[in-house]
Amino acid sequence: MAGKQPELLAPAGDMERLRMAVLYGADAVYLAGTDFGMRAFAGNFSPQGLAEATAFAHAHGVRVHCTINTMPRNEEMDRLPAHLEVLEAAGVDAVILADLGAFQLAGRYAPHAARHVSTQAGVTNYETARAWYDLGASRVILARELSLEEIRTIREKTPPELELEAFVHGAMCVSYSGRCLLSNYMTGRDSSRGACAQPCRYKYALMEEKRPGEFFPIEEDGGGAYILNSRDMCMIDHLEDLQFLDSLKIEGRAKSAYYAAVVTAAYRHGLDALAAGEEIDPVWRDEVEHVSHRPYSTGFFYGPPGQYYDDARYVREWQVAAIVTDCGGEGNAALSLRNKFRAGDTVELVGPGLRPFEMTVPEMTDADGLPLFEPRTPQSVFHMKLPRPVPPWTIVRRAKDLSAKGNE
Repeated sequence: MAGKQPELLAPAGDMERLRMAVLYGADAVYLAGTDFGMRAFAGNFSPQGLAEATAFAHAHGVRVHCTINTMPRNEEMDRLPAHLEVLEAAGVDAVILADLGAFQLAGRYAPHAARHVSTQAGVTNYETARAWYDLGASRVILARELSLEEIRTIREKTPPELELEAFVHGAMCVSYSGRCLLSNYMTGRDSSRGACAQPCRYKYALMEEKRPGEFFPIEEDGGGAYILNSRDMCMIDHLEDLQFLDSLKIEGRAKSAYYAAVVTAAYRHGLDALAAGEEIDPVWRDEVEHVSHRPYSTGFFYGPPGQYYDDARYVREWQVAAIVTDCGGEGNAALSLRNKFRAGDTVELVGPGLRPFEMTVPEMTDADGLPLFEPRTPQSVFHMKLPRPVPPWTIVRRAKDLSAKGNE
């Protein structure tokens, strides 16, 4: 892909999230079936759902990558060929694999799908990357612990036909390339088979063995104090440094459709601005602050990211109020309610190809045309006059501290 813009690869935990990622600017999406994926608690896709998702993405010129990146046991291996045949029939463009046996089976049972090596495989050097290429991999998804300098060395010392993909946005696991044993030990949920309970993000206190039930806060000193608390990654300010990569990946299959839409749109506009030789519009840069996240860092790209000493909790300052389902030429819109809001609230709208803008909510009407001051029933359809036409799947959001906050 020398001289080309990197692929923007977005998460798709279910059909709604896939639709948002596609419409908001992804070049490719990654998803999972109901088995063998590392996000067991995402919605995921049935065999029929996989076929429908792939057809929708392909109709919009978007590629589909399917994860098979768990570490399967013997009894799971017995089921894998049939699952791979489902992916082959659905027409997925690539499968993402971490286990060598699964990798070999994919070549046999899904021969038309490219084989990508998962970050779970922990590729941290050019010899390993070359070895996977020799086995038939067309792409390696690099370990998140690599610096930009190390990634450049891998690029220089591997065949140009081998594509390199890296995560550029989202959660960072405190364990090496996500291979964590804490979840298994503390909750019985296997992080290597898609069921991580994320105990690294719990809030902890100390208890002395002779004082059961007495919990002590963890005090800070000059160097800080923390237990298992990593920041989220955000590389939107450094896209120029990543242009030599083949694919830039957004983490978040278990996150919301709103997250998939907004983060995808922000990086889409950032990459397009860079390709046009322009600065990214600050409005799009600010969009990554409008989704649920922990304090941002640049991951390991420029050295160790350090820890955030203050709090492990997510920043959640915005909430989806409604989704536009249809809009006429004069801005007369039909919407589907997600969270309560009311006439007089200040909201923002962001949509596919639509620069975010602010408006004050006018009085609305219900499905029968009757006046409506505050829609209350989730998923209910209502009508609102917008200041301009917007495309379907435009998101109406509001800050959580506005007037409807007390009704959450």
